[in-house]
Amino acid sequence: MRRLNRKKALNFVKEMDAFPKVPESYVETTASGGTVSVLAFTAMALLAFFEFFVYRDTWMKYEYEVDKDFTSKLRINIDITVAMRCQCNDAITHFTTLLQVIFELSPQQRLWHRTLLLIQNHLREEHSLQDVLFRNIMKGAPTALPPREDDPTQPLNACRIHGHLYVNKVAGNFHITVGKAIPHPRGHAHLAALVSHETYNFSHRIDHLSFGEEIPGILNPLDGTEKVSADHNQMFQYFITIVPTKLQTYKVSADTHQYSVTERERVINHAAGSHGVSGIFMKYDISSLMVKVTEQHMPFWQFLVRLCGIIGGIFSTTGMLHGLVGFCVDVVCCRFKLGVYKPKSMSVFDGHVNSLTPLLSENAEH
Repeated sequence: MRRLNRKKALNFVKEMDAFPKVPESYVETTASGGTVSVLAFTAMALLAFFEFFVYRDTWMKYEYEVDKDFTSKLRINIDITVAMRCQCNDAITHFTTLLQVIFELSPQQRLWHRTLLLIQNHLREEHSLQDVLFRNIMKGAPTALPPREDDPTQPLNACRIHGHLYVNKVAGNFHITVGKAIPHPRGHAHLAALVSHETYNFSHRIDHLSFGEEIPGILNPLDGTEKVSADHNQMFQYFITIVPTKLQTYKVSADTHQYSVTERERVINHAAGSHGVSGIFMKYDISSLMVKVTEQHMPFWQFLVRLCGIIGGIFSTTGMLHGLVGFCVDVVCCRFKLGVYKPKSMSVFDGHVNSLTPLLSENAEH
């Protein structure tokens, strides 16, 4: 009687339990279940590890809007070396510095220059590399031509023009040519009668040319450009389109300008109808659109949501796959009488009749 009451009490407690209980078959320990669990946890750990690197990564967001700033000045940063003496050149001396230098680079400078050209070629082929440069900008990064490491004895045969100048934010041009500039109401003229045409040599190297705030670490399209004149009377023209750019990264915030360039060069020969003035001419125009480049990062809450999606997705997928494989194995085993579905023989020693061995009758015993 006491045992019956105890059983009724246990059944009553089970009925009062509001939480559903899983079948006992769900908590059985099996080799296949353990293997699936190990694979599932391994996949979750690997995907979570890779997801952490995705969370740490950043990307650049580009936005376009109309540039409404027309009153500010445009800064032009220049560093050009021309293979002529400074006394022969008419350059922008009011805003820049002229230095007598050697046009040929030292071995270390030549190695730096070749590396710069290699990077420029990759940038032209893979535009996405520009995002890498934006993300890795650091103030003070060595992007300028390094000083010479040797003490040359050859004469100074070139003129280095470097510095910066401010101009109005409108289309314009600047140039480097032979002779002294003489102003007049329509502009200026160049007095080059005292300079022999045989001494003209407008071979040049553009170590740096940028617009706006100068940010070390940014490579510009003309940085590293080197041109060698095939004739004494040769004109080099660069047509530049400037795009105002606001750069906002986790390392630097600046108002700068990007630009694209088209090059043209030709020999001045008045007898053949090729007119003009020998020299280096840069004509620039400013785009009316401004680009805002912002470095962005995945929010932490989104990282947590993606982790939950990985864990839940792997649990659901492995559960379905394990159930499907188990079902297929059961079907095959049942069809071919394998495993637990294999028929068992009965033994007389266990008190059962062996279906394969007939029992001896009493008459046979006698």
